[in-house]
Amino acid sequence: MYEFNYHRPASLAEAKEILAANDEAKIVAGGMTLLPTMKMRLAQPSDLIDLSAIEGLDGIKDTGSAIEIGAMTRHADVASSDVVKAAIPALAKLADSIGDAQVRNRGTLGGSIANSDPAADYPAAVLGLGATIRTDQREISADDYFLGMFETALAADELVVAVSFPKPKKAAYAKFPNPASRYAVVGVMVADTDSGLRVAVTGAGACAYRATAFEEALSSSLSAEALEGLTTDSADLNSDLHASAEYRAHLVGVMAKRAVQSLGG
Repeated sequence: MYEFNYHRPASLAEAKEILAANDEAKIVAGGMTLLPTMKMRLAQPSDLIDLSAIEGLDGIKDTGSAIEIGAMTRHADVASSDVVKAAIPALAKLADSIGDAQVRNRGTLGGSIANSDPAADYPAAVLGLGATIRTDQREISADDYFLGMFETALAADELVVAVSFPKPKKAAYAKFPNPASRYAVVGVMVADTDSGLRVAVTGAGACAYRATAFEEALSSSLSAEALEGLTTDSADLNSDLHASAEYRAHLVGVMAKRAVQSLGG
């Protein structure tokens, strides 16, 4: 690990000041991606800005039509939250499937979606549930947020503050996990929402995306049978030592069917 300066600001304003003053500075939330990358000397930030001391960035609340979760809320807290379990059980289940106990007790919602790892679980929930990402500057629709591999709509000086998840009529998440890391080789969130059926896929492509053909089929019949015959083009999917693009394309259909079968469960 290379030498760096460590900061633990007490406010968002202070964090922003440090970030603006150091071009090579990086924000750290849970550190589940950044710190291992630094240990392998694949990243060399001049400064680390730790958000953990800033009050008001964590917590879970029911706003009536949605569940709002602070950016610094740990995966374990989402998984164990009675509020989340009552309103969006699929979201609690998804959080409980992330990594191992150590990761779930350190990793944060905001850190996950700001990093936008193509195999992360939360992007499927954000996109599948039609969430709104609230930053220190604006609100961003889930459909406009994920742009590519490790790329989001966030500006360089913009910080995620919270994510608001609209309560679905019902939702389910199914994933094929990497047996070592528990990252999603492919994960699919299916949600029946007030704005229609949404199907979001993570792990397969450069970033989470909506499977519109699956949405159209399920809008006619919310059943696994409605997905029979549908295929996913592998041309733009990821291919690595864990799975080929063709295998990931196959898994999209399998995981989508499993999610539909467990809707409401």
